[in-house]
Order: sequence, then C-alpha cells, then structure tokens
Amino acid sequence: MELYFPESDHVRSTVGILADDLAVWEYALKNFFVILTKDNDFDERSLVNGCPPKVIHLLCGNRSTDYILDLILKNQNELIAFGENDKENCILKVT
Repeated sequence: MELYFPESDHVRSTVGILADDLAVWEYALKNFFVILTKDNDFDERSLVNGCPPKVIHLLCGNRSTDYILDLILKNQNELIAFGENDKENCILKVT
C-alpha cells in the first residue's frame, strides 16, 4: 500500500497485530492518520467521538486482497481528497 500511498502505515507495524480498536483510534488521532477499514466499529466510534481521526469504511465484505486493492485504487483520488480537504465529514463509505 505504501507504493500507492507513501505516507501510509499498516496497523501491524505501528500499534501491533494484537491492538484493539481503541489503540488504533488513539494512534491515528495522535499521528494525524485517516483510518482505512472494513470494520464498522470505527463508524460507530466516529459517531460517538467525532473526528479526527477520519474513517474510510470499505463496504465490500469478505473479498480478496486484489479486489480490495483495486477498490482502493479506483477510488484513490476520492480517498485522498477526503483525507486532505473534506472539513465537514468524518466518515467516507466506499463501495
């Protein structure tokens, strides 16, 4: 993913493979990251806590890594614009 989004990090390399949602949320908040996830728990946390951090929720179910990469790349401009320019929304849902 770093090839396409060079300033991105994977949760495993930052907060660890056993990190819970709160640890991921707090890391993203502290380090100015947008959370990209298939987990709707982050939508709920965003509704309660607001943003930052912003959340990009991939609504694709159980799909292959190739499918998910294609989904992200097809929406790359929208994802970047959401993270950098959208001052009104905390959640972006991508299908």
